[in-house]
Amino acid sequence: MTSDKITLIVTPRGTPIKKLPEEVAVSYSGSGHELYEQLASSAGTSVHRLRVTKGSDGTLIPNSKDVPIDKTGLLDQSAIRVKDLGPQVAWRTVFVVEYLGPLLIHPLVYILRPYIYSSPSSISFPDPSSLQTLSLVIICIHFLKRELETLFVHRFSSSTMPLRNIFKNSLHYWVLSGLNIAYWIYRPDAPTAKESNSLITYIGLLLFVIGELGNLNAHVTLRNLRSSGGKERGIPHGIGFGLVTCPNYMFETVAWMGTSLVTWSWSTVLFSVVSVVQMIIWAQKREKSYRREFGDKYKRKRYSMLPGII
Repeated sequence: MTSDKITLIVTPRGTPIKKLPEEVAVSYSGSGHELYEQLASSAGTSVHRLRVTKGSDGTLIPNSKDVPIDKTGLLDQSAIRVKDLGPQVAWRTVFVVEYLGPLLIHPLVYILRPYIYSSPSSISFPDPSSLQTLSLVIICIHFLKRELETLFVHRFSSSTMPLRNIFKNSLHYWVLSGLNIAYWIYRPDAPTAKESNSLITYIGLLLFVIGELGNLNAHVTLRNLRSSGGKERGIPHGIGFGLVTCPNYMFETVAWMGTSLVTWSWSTVLFSVVSVVQMIIWAQKREKSYRREFGDKYKRKRYSMLPGII
């Protein structure tokens, strides 16, 4: 090419974007990120609200500094389509908010038991049992670990997600694992208020510890595949990754199996089942993504999340 500059024809997709230019001149050797920044600057909006695809086949142009324009298939006078994704919120913010719910709700319900429930007898309201206290501790440990991982471990491939997701995700955690579990396990007549079966409790605690440590290890392994601020992906290896695609989800399931045994409540089982179903969907998508992205370099897994099951 005689010039490094190419002109791209810009058309909006979906909701019109004010001030979106009809065409944009970019460096052929520049990055997809530079294209996004130029479009966002011209339109007076956030770069995170934009999704750019090729007009010819709808292929996504990544908002990445590592993907040059000359590798996207775009040529001079190629058409691109730009979509406004709507208000965005940082992934890290969503995670912090959704996990905060159970961390606040469980201690509050535990402390306010005499004001929430009726006394089972004419005698003064009973103190929480050792099993109810243990249930509070392990649930708070789980979500405190989640918060710390969000702040210090996770490296996100995308900076933001749609703002509406913060409400959807928070509903799952604040209601199902917060209000739902807390209300039933801290009742004065709950199974956790009675004398516990020591064997079941110890098995539950063992599963919880194994699940939490295994989950943390998997998250650290995934973190180390990506540089700080980077979006590159790699093939993970280590504990659990030889068995399933997503051992982080496998160990999460183990931890909640343990929590269900400790709390001895159908409310915990309900949250666990809903979570497992969602994690199965994510794990199957991740397996397809690995196969598509890495091809023969990736050793295909028969099971995406639970060995011998799915």
